[in-house]
Amino acid sequence: MVEGLGAGGEHLRICPQGYTCCTSEMEENLANRSRAELETALLEGSRALQATLAAQQRVFDDHFQRLLNDSERVLQEAFPGAFGELYTQSAKAFRDLYAELRLYYGGANLHLQETLAEFWARLLERLFRQLHPQLLLPDDYLDCLGKQAEPLRPFGEAPRELRLRATRAFVAARTFVQGLGVAGDVVRKVAKVPLSPECSRAVMKLVYCAHCLGVPGARPCPDYCRNVLKGCLANQADLDAEWRNLLDSMVLITDKFWGPSGAESVIGGVHYWLAEAINALQDNSDTLTTKVIQGCGNPKVNPQGPGSEEKRPRGKLALQERLPAGTLQKLVSEAKAQLRDAQDFWISLPGTLCSEKLAMSSASDERCWNGMAKGRYLPEVMGDGLANQINNPEVEVDITKPDMTIRQQIMQLKIMTNRLRGAYNGNDLDFQDASDDGSGSGSGEGCPDEVCGRKVGRKSASSRTPLTHALPGLSEREGQQTSAAARPPPRACPLLLLGLALALLAAAPRGR
Repeated sequence: MVEGLGAGGEHLRICPQGYTCCTSEMEENLANRSRAELETALLEGSRALQATLAAQQRVFDDHFQRLLNDSERVLQEAFPGAFGELYTQSAKAFRDLYAELRLYYGGANLHLQETLAEFWARLLERLFRQLHPQLLLPDDYLDCLGKQAEPLRPFGEAPRELRLRATRAFVAARTFVQGLGVAGDVVRKVAKVPLSPECSRAVMKLVYCAHCLGVPGARPCPDYCRNVLKGCLANQADLDAEWRNLLDSMVLITDKFWGPSGAESVIGGVHYWLAEAINALQDNSDTLTTKVIQGCGNPKVNPQGPGSEEKRPRGKLALQERLPAGTLQKLVSEAKAQLRDAQDFWISLPGTLCSEKLAMSSASDERCWNGMAKGRYLPEVMGDGLANQINNPEVEVDITKPDMTIRQQIMQLKIMTNRLRGAYNGNDLDFQDASDDGSGSGSGEGCPDEVCGRKVGRKSASSRTPLTHALPGLSEREGQQTSAAARPPPRACPLLLLGLALALLAAAPRGR
């Protein structure tokens, strides 16, 4: 007879004492097997959510990139015929603008308002030269031009309109896509957190001790299974509050995809405001020239340039603002449904695993396995989260020692939620975070590499005056928002916040 078989079970370390079919070695092997099975079940259960989030991130990223590409394609097709050399000789400036908009959307460390201001300043210099090829315009004269242009609005309302709309639209789009990436990253990292030895023992007792005691047909009682997994996954359940905050914020920010200042209209309609700007410049050309000469003096005549009578007439381009298509509306509707379905993910894990992976009994009665024998399970079910496991009857949980990996992911959820809330109000918190150390990617820790990996150093301030035009007729509220946006942003470094949070956790008093 093999040692231990049929004996009193004194040699068993996990299963109840009594008649047993298991040796010590069998019990150890079954304990390792039960742990591996639960870890595999956790990975598989998380993989479906990861795949959903990754698919959503991909389709939204593709959609926003396509909007910007379509806008540039329209510009390249329509502008040469309408504006002639006024566009073709400055085509690189337009290409550079679209390239920088792509980098900004992708998470690069660019300040969008500064990028647009510098674009308009460069474009004015180029186009003013083209409008007056008969004049010599050295750099110091162009500096004066930039300063004189501020009150003259050579491009009409287009610069201000594009700035106000693009700041809100691009930050909303890119932050939403980043949020999907961060959510998937959190799920992936948490799924790899190893189970504790105490959890492994409890799962062995839950799944295989009935076999060792000769009652293999007895399936775990529902409340017994829930208590075991609530203890095993106590740290994971602590993600719940910040996970819900993140998903709620992501659902909320999709409201910013619609309307004249929404991501759909603005990202796909950048060319519209560029056309409006060139149209306005041609309309204002004579007035602008007169005012600039009054303020900066008469420039010298270019002896090799054409005479003013040789200037060729230039056309105008009439475009309609882009109307939202139904594609994005369908994507958002699907994403909202999936995000809402995922809200209970962390606290529903114990019940899901018990019913789908651990062959839990359908009812708590005399026929289910209660951890000791076949019979009813009497202890109450614990609440969710680490603090509620202090009296867990099945898993010994030290509530004073939270898992640090999961605490880090909770902080990542908080950081991303703050970005989303800032983006909802039109604020570029990614750039503010990155400005602290001067070397960040502008996307912060937890932002996935495929979205935020590209880094571009912040541009030095132009020596020439950026072109920013006041927009008449702003409501008092809009004016306050614009003034607030112009002030230096408050700085908040996510890495510093993370370090402080971890330090506070480590210094927290043990026990209650």
